[in-house]
Amino acid sequence: KNYLAKRFIDWLAVLLLGLVTLPVMIFSVLKIKKESPGSTFFKQSRVGLGGENFMAVKFRSMHENAKFNPYTQAEDPRIFPWGNFMRKSRVDELPQLWNVAKGDMHLLGPRTEWDILVAGYEKEIPYYHERHLVRPGISGWAQVLYPYGANTEDARQKLMYDLYYIKHWSIWLELETIIRTVGVVLGKKGL
Repeated sequence: KNYLAKRFIDWLAVLLLGLVTLPVMIFSVLKIKKESPGSTFFKQSRVGLGGENFMAVKFRSMHENAKFNPYTQAEDPRIFPWGNFMRKSRVDELPQLWNVAKGDMHLLGPRTEWDILVAGYEKEIPYYHERHLVRPGISGWAQVLYPYGANTEDARQKLMYDLYYIKHWSIWLELETIIRTVGVVLGKKGL
């Protein structure tokens, strides 16, 4: 029953957000090509339900072949101007609606994390693997209540919110998370 309710919300979001943001997505494709030649999309192996990996799709916000660093820094030189806007406004996340439609993700849930970071977190943070009992989300309880994470300690703090969300899931918590997500996006606070 809960899964069907979440999938209904997922499909509603994919259809509504997809239609409403289509002009922004088309504009983003053109801006990415103009400001940073290369691929439009960024694909990365992320950990999903049951610890299974899948390829998450986002708009590329960094120059191709940028220096490797798993965490983004303030004033990061790898990020081109439109990429910076997309990150702050969450436009870079919109292609993940495809992952939601495919069933890799939900609209809401523990934020999907890069498999390389997960490998380290699971060694350092007790119960970290518990967040993979459910499908990850584009946004989630941790993203609306805790600032952008930049290290293992932030991941540890966010895990507490993720586990709360998993344990106490209800349609009301889902709706509150949607409302808070809109507030974060419109306020352009760290997600």
